Amino acid sequence: MRIAMINGSPKYKNSNSLNLLKRLEPLLCEDNEILCYSLTVKSFSKKQYLELCHMDILIFFFPLYVDGIPSHLFRMLMTLEEYMKANRESPITVYAIINNGFYEGKQNHIAMQILENWCLRTGITFGQGIGMGAGEMMDSLNNVPLGKGPLKNLGQAYQNMADLIKSCNTGGSVFLNPNFPKFAWKFIACHLFWNQTARKNGLEKKDILRQL
Repeated sequence: MRIAMINGSPKYKNSNSLNLLKRLEPLLCEDNEILCYSLTVKSFSKKQYLELCHMDILIFFFPLYVDGIPSHLFRMLMTLEEYMKANRESPITVYAIINNGFYEGKQNHIAMQILENWCLRTGITFGQGIGMGAGEMMDSLNNVPLGKGPLKNLGQAYQNMADLIKSCNTGGSVFLNPNFPKFAWKFIACHLFWNQTARKNGLEKKDILRQL
């Protein structure tokens, strides 16, 4: 089976989407041909669009932008839709892993619906999606095994998705909160991320709270 894993983050390196991609890839590599793509390049080539049209599985990894799909990924999907309608010869199933900076994974539900509607327009199958909250934690959890600690829920969701992908089946989308207390997540986000970032940029805490 040919699987395309598409990193839809605009970041050139150290993106949460790439982190999530690398954690899923080992669950699928056996007996499958996996090709990885990135949208950090200026644009997809015609060759790459055609390659996607002849995959069995497409897996999109991307961050939530204003409750929706990032604009560069949205443009890519619109172009891919036309290629699919003209060149696809066999069934394709799409899966997605969306992450956001909120604690609640359910914040991703609108972006998930957009991708489902795109699949319907394009004539391909939406298999399943995982909407993950607190995506900004991923970079600090590189040494935490999948399925352990804060990644316990994600590990189970990944295994279930991997089973669906291997059989080209579909399932209901899953929205996850991290296995980590919300009050602790909020404290760390405010004091060790936002406030420190503000100081690095010459701002104070009151500047963050100031209303325009």
